[in-house]
Amino acid sequence: MQKKPSERIKELGLILPPAPPPAGLYKPILVVDHFLYISGQGPMQNDGSLIIGRAGHDMTMEEAKIAARQVALTMLSTIQTHFGDIDKIKRIVKTLGMVNSTPDFGQQPLVINGFSELMADIFGAENGVGVRSAVGMILPGGIPVEIEAHFELHH
Repeated sequence: MQKKPSERIKELGLILPPAPPPAGLYKPILVVDHFLYISGQGPMQNDGSLIIGRAGHDMTMEEAKIAARQVALTMLSTIQTHFGDIDKIKRIVKTLGMVNSTPDFGQQPLVINGFSELMADIFGAENGVGVRSAVGMILPGGIPVEIEAHFELHH
């Protein structure tokens, strides 16, 4: 039997940063029927500051991928803070990964793998992988990655 997400977080020794306060007029999370929607999250560090940078400019693909992994930790913190029990999540359904990158940077999918790989580690190979888009754009505050996601909840 697969371990609970909360057990995997402990096993992996993950440290969750503080959940960021909303940066505008929106809800951090919203539950509709059996789905949990998470607003776009940036890479919050453990000290409450954000990772800043632009892939292809002052940040390598590997550095941006680390930032995407940090977004996963930020999202888990947001879920725990605003929703509660992470073990109520059945699976990730959809991810929209946005990468602050130069026009000639074409490795957005590899960057977002930093998020997706950690979700697969926590929720398992089947439930931790959903549908996904990875695109390049300009992001607020100079952050390198912003990700929003939808999760299915256990009935």
